Amino acid sequence: MKSITKLGAVSALSLIIGASAAFAENIKIAFIDPLSGPFASTGTNGLHQFEFAADYMVNEKGGLLDGQKMEIVAFDNKISPKESLIQLQVAIDQGIRYIAQGNSSGVANALTEAVDKHNRRNPETRVLFLNYAAVDPALTNDKCNFWHFRFDANADIKMDALTDVIAKDESIKKVYLIGQDYSFGKAVAAAANEMLGKKRPDIEIVGDELHPIGKVKDFTPYARKIVSSGADAVITGNWGADMLGLGKAIIDNGFTGPIYTYYAAGSGITGAFGESGKNKIRLISQGGINPIATEEARATYDAFKVKYPDGNIDQSRIFNVIGMLAEAITEAGTATDVVAVASKLEGMEYESMWGGKVFMRPQDHQLIQDMNVGVHTDENIDFDYDNSGFGVFTESTVEMASMDIPTTCEMKRP
Repeated sequence: MKSITKLGAVSALSLIIGASAAFAENIKIAFIDPLSGPFASTGTNGLHQFEFAADYMVNEKGGLLDGQKMEIVAFDNKISPKESLIQLQVAIDQGIRYIAQGNSSGVANALTEAVDKHNRRNPETRVLFLNYAAVDPALTNDKCNFWHFRFDANADIKMDALTDVIAKDESIKKVYLIGQDYSFGKAVAAAANEMLGKKRPDIEIVGDELHPIGKVKDFTPYARKIVSSGADAVITGNWGADMLGLGKAIIDNGFTGPIYTYYAAGSGITGAFGESGKNKIRLISQGGINPIATEEARATYDAFKVKYPDGNIDQSRIFNVIGMLAEAITEAGTATDVVAVASKLEGMEYESMWGGKVFMRPQDHQLIQDMNVGVHTDENIDFDYDNSGFGVFTESTVEMASMDIPTTCEMKRP
């Protein structure tokens, strides 16, 4: 009788353990981005948007497949490619199949190569790289691979839309280019030179300069050169602390023309610019916040502000990442077979709550979407950034920007 009781207890315990293990099998996404150092605010705000999107769009609606929840697991890469590779291996060792990263194309280049190498050597633990913000064009051109999907427009696509706006402004005769000294900053400068040369050959590039990323404490010397150059407009791909430092220095040194940017919003940047940046700072981005694109987006933003009163949805593409991944997993019927999931992401058309349809181009895994050019202002703002009263108001939109832009990608599929 004792042995039967003991066996029954063991069986019951096994059932409990088995049920607990099944319950614990969340669909995990490793978030590998800066959570310390000069770009911590950018990374932390992105993390909050990922966590909220996973809960709001998936978990609170019952999860995926057999009720599995999405879980965002944070890894601080300190904006270092080397540290990112260490954290990637830690994530893989933990059984995580999805990697999200966006801040720094230098990091993205290191990750995409490492993911490709890992997947070739370890088909049983393959992972997908969900790139939500690293926009070096090479990632969907010469360095493309099947495991990498980019949900932001690349630097060339953004510059194409931005230079369309600049080309129409006859008051702009001289432009100064300045950016961070790494692959993305160089790509922005190259695209600006090429596209302005084609669209407005009369425009003179009066400065073309790169500075160390994350290391400049005082941008005054750069700002003085910009002002003394006689530039009518500035173009920069700077982000995080480098965007804030550069922008403030340019304005404080008396520059009054437009400053065309890729990332001059949210994460404390909008609040810091405040009145001084009004009608000067312009931003190329995806997703309509002001005016809000849909009532679904309005409800989402309202719910986000309840959870994060001091936060911003300044990277609405993160919600496209979660929504499209959830749809791909559902259609594939699996979260562990990443080849099946990737095959569903390829060619996916997805109706974004932030405005318009988006399309994951299968030949290079570049998301094609509407691009907006907006202005930093406190007028007609439904949703401000940094609780500052200031936000970005959309002035013009390029629908499905660069849908036919060529790619040198030669995709090798498993």
